[in-house]
Amino acid sequence: MITILNDDFSQLNEFLHEKSFSKIFILVDENTHEYCLPILLGNMETDLGFEILEIEAGEEMKNIQTANQLWEILTEMQADRKALVINLGGGVITDMGGFVASTYKRGIQFINIPTTLLSMCDASIGGKTGIDLMHYKNMVGTFAFPEQIFIFPKFLETLPFKELRSGFAEMLKHGLIADKAHWEQLIQIHKLDVETVIPHIQTSMNIKQDVVEKDFHEKNIRKTLNFGHTIGHAVESLCLQQKNPILHGEAVAMGMICESRLAYLENLISEEDSQAIIENIQRYYPYLDISDFKDEDITALLMNDKKNTDSKINFSLLSEIGACNYDYQCSQKNILDSLHFYRKLNDA
Repeated sequence: MITILNDDFSQLNEFLHEKSFSKIFILVDENTHEYCLPILLGNMETDLGFEILEIEAGEEMKNIQTANQLWEILTEMQADRKALVINLGGGVITDMGGFVASTYKRGIQFINIPTTLLSMCDASIGGKTGIDLMHYKNMVGTFAFPEQIFIFPKFLETLPFKELRSGFAEMLKHGLIADKAHWEQLIQIHKLDVETVIPHIQTSMNIKQDVVEKDFHEKNIRKTLNFGHTIGHAVESLCLQQKNPILHGEAVAMGMICESRLAYLENLISEEDSQAIIENIQRYYPYLDISDFKDEDITALLMNDKKNTDSKINFSLLSEIGACNYDYQCSQKNILDSLHFYRKLNDA
């Protein structure tokens, strides 16, 4: 399902030739339209007609209004059930494009060609599609596998540093929840750039793929992939609500710091391990100011997390570096203490 593309894109072209698609629709945002689409079109060999669908960049576009516009465009262009959607972009594009394709006419085929580190290692893998509802992250979506995922690592050369760093957070998460050796290799990176990250992408993708194959519908072990996301998504949602969006990886890094502290407070990991995790994450990510957010603002969003059951907040927390619990319920005091701990990091 995951293919690393050669420079000549031959594997993608073989895929397009083998299938009986009626037409191709390529979904991009304005950034991937400028930087990545010319590379794709310059290497794509097909006799099929294709149309370019462009949306504005940013998480704030991942909503039902954008989805509706795309459904209408597909209808106007007479896309049938044999049409193919190519999602060329980061997590917003693969989430949104997968959702639109999996629901249009009860489902048409799509492939993901991720262009960011975040989407290569995480968002494009696993068959989760979705859009945000109001300011709640990924509240509406489907489980739907793409036909294929094609990875072209050189797309990373088009990324601003902040986007590269954002994706690196998911790689760190994969090591923390499932592979201590991967974590230890990643924290040896002193200069974060495309050259130092590329050798580790395959391992990170494999970790995500392995977890998904064991639990596609997120009934058990797949929940461990949410480490750092319970608190991280709440803060990301509050930033969206204030119309001051932050990058997903920035929120996840902050969430992993809080939830590593929370794991220590719940006696799941040692203070030494908790502190080592926190200090290493701090090496790569600047402090995220949450002083404008009250405890009750954050906890209100935690109560709406998709993993919750019976009005109880379910966390995914480390049991050691390289292993993770899921459906773990914490004391309210420890949740708040982890947030207070993070706020004090700015004073250190």
